[in-house]
Amino acid sequence: MSTRTRHAEETFQVSLEMAEAYEAAFVPSLFADVARRLVEFMGIAPDQNVLDVGCGTGIVARTAADRGATVTGLDLNEAMLTVARRLRPDLTWRQGDAAALPFPDAAFDVTLCQSALMFVPDPTVAVREMGRVTVADGTVGVQIWASLDRQRGFRALADAVARHAGPDSVDLVATYFRLGGLDEFIQRCADAGLAVTAVETTEVTLHAPSVDAYVTTEVESTPLVERIDDETYARLRADARTGLAPFCDASGALALPFEIHLIRAQHA
Repeated sequence: MSTRTRHAEETFQVSLEMAEAYEAAFVPSLFADVARRLVEFMGIAPDQNVLDVGCGTGIVARTAADRGATVTGLDLNEAMLTVARRLRPDLTWRQGDAAALPFPDAAFDVTLCQSALMFVPDPTVAVREMGRVTVADGTVGVQIWASLDRQRGFRALADAVARHAGPDSVDLVATYFRLGGLDEFIQRCADAGLAVTAVETTEVTLHAPSVDAYVTTEVESTPLVERIDDETYARLRADARTGLAPFCDASGALALPFEIHLIRAQHA
């Protein structure tokens, strides 16, 4: 198993405090917009039965439910589900593994996955499972992040982490981008028995009141915070202020661009 995959698995069992921080900081500043785009891209309708795989605190599930769909959210991490249940107790939440979905064949009209497959040791297996639980004429929708080399905003933070915490530590904050090769992911879908029918590559923006606020959220919602001492953290933060300055306005507010891929697939 690669170091990157091992790091990805570490993020599965975050604490409840980390899950609450994720919902409070990242969902309104970034993931709510990504969820809206994925749900709109997939054309979620009121009469559909939808599964949200790797639902986290449930922003995709909530967005689909707000369009009238019947939604089930699944995540491996119980802390994330605790937050999801608190926010929308009316929806169905299940603990489970994306690589072995606890549902029968053809149980859902649409199966979605936003920003989660990069945390699965074998994403192809998870995509195959998503296809298995989707009806024959249904659709599978996935959002992945473009590769790290295409993330013109995040690169400055990754470089700061590498300089002060070591190159291996970059994986702890950059796991999101490990599936960024679009052609490779399309092949994964084919290997899983799915044919990609539509792709949209676009840019979303993460908003934060300052670079320091962003770095705090980014570092302290990942295992990196447990691997660096206070002095290293201070140096990393100062370096990030310089590197991310071009993305700040006159007040110091940060608007950081990220490139994403939206992918729609059906049974081949």
